[in-house]
Amino acid sequence: MKNRILALALIGSLIYADAVAQTTSLVLLKNATVIDGTGAAPKKNTDILIAGGQISAIQKDIKASGAREIDLTGKTVMPSLICAHAHVGTLKGTTSSADNYTRDNLLRHLKKYEDYGVSAILSMGTDRPLIFNGLIDSTQNGLLPGAMLYSAGYGFNTPDPNPGSWMNLLLRPDSPEEVPAMMEKLAIVKPTVVKIWVDDHGGNAQKMKPEIYQAIIREAHKHNIRIAAHLFYVEDARKLTEAGIDVIAHSIRDKEVDEDLLTKMKEKNVTYIPTLSLDEYQFVYAGNPDWINDAFFKASLEPGVFEMITNKAYGEKIKNSPDYQRNISAFKTAMINLKKIYDAGIRVALGTDSGAFPVRTQGFTEHLEMELMVKAGLTPAQAITISTRNAAEALRIASEKGTLEQGKKADLLILTANPMDDIKNTRKIESVWKEGKEVSKGPIAK
Repeated sequence: MKNRILALALIGSLIYADAVAQTTSLVLLKNATVIDGTGAAPKKNTDILIAGGQISAIQKDIKASGAREIDLTGKTVMPSLICAHAHVGTLKGTTSSADNYTRDNLLRHLKKYEDYGVSAILSMGTDRPLIFNGLIDSTQNGLLPGAMLYSAGYGFNTPDPNPGSWMNLLLRPDSPEEVPAMMEKLAIVKPTVVKIWVDDHGGNAQKMKPEIYQAIIREAHKHNIRIAAHLFYVEDARKLTEAGIDVIAHSIRDKEVDEDLLTKMKEKNVTYIPTLSLDEYQFVYAGNPDWINDAFFKASLEPGVFEMITNKAYGEKIKNSPDYQRNISAFKTAMINLKKIYDAGIRVALGTDSGAFPVRTQGFTEHLEMELMVKAGLTPAQAITISTRNAAEALRIASEKGTLEQGKKADLLILTANPMDDIKNTRKIESVWKEGKEVSKGPIAK
């Protein structure tokens, strides 16, 4: 009898503990201006009820007994950002190398992205075996701190006897006949997309042959995997679109896009990732960008990078480069093409190529990219939707995140100013939330 009473008491305490846990997991954000990422107008004086890590309700005057209430009067809530073109693991200090690709460095990078309000990234084709033994799944299931990680696995490039140290696992077929076996091996790691490089890097390299990339596209689609292309030229974009490309992973930068290409991209449902910031970084340090001394920027830099980019000799080297004027021209064309492509109704998604090299800093760059979108002629609302909902669609995770809607993960940013007034207000982060829990006060509140 005594044992039965003890057992009943234990059961009762467990039920009570569970009830308390469920009650305390209720969070009610009150009186915020809510930008939900769908493109809808901001909702003023709106409440968000969070239960079990998900959004339970968004409306005015929510009442929830036992919920922890947080008054956000005068503040703005928006979805966390998603970057559909990034790199992790290889960056450390002023180097980018396979030697840096460790678990600790990967997790450090993912936490940095999270501090800047980026809750998921797609690493584009330069990853290594380390992440395919549970690490990716652990990030996606919320078992590790930082942003969720998605990967393009090992990308396809041209046969090159001297690959970069951090790109030495790329697949480099000599002929179309080699592609099926390579794709079979790549498919084992379940990449979100397959990355291909179709670029001559300003005439300094051999470009991938059409028969090779056609075979890659064909074999990837047999495995129900989409293809994302690194490219530069409008004619390559046209040929790749005709061949069945799914994602253009950089801006078209040599010429303005024409109606024929716009029509083809829309018909083929191509997603466009402009990476405008990459092009600005190619020349901007020849001068002094207005954010060079901004704490929000400096906090994102690896050790030694600030000293490197502010060194007069570094700026002179950029200015004296034979590619200097070409890079400025490419950036201007990229800005024009973004506006044309967006206005044509083609899906544009946030991507930056951050983390590939020290000057493409992780976290800050995603916010800079939105500023550049607005400079290109988009509205702040459009830039935010591109960076939340559209990027989630590009990663095929829009059913669970990317917008603030009932039933989706409570992954959000609380801002002290409204980015609809100035897109740079996305940088005024009061806190970052992941699945209904505050995980960061932002990058400069450490």
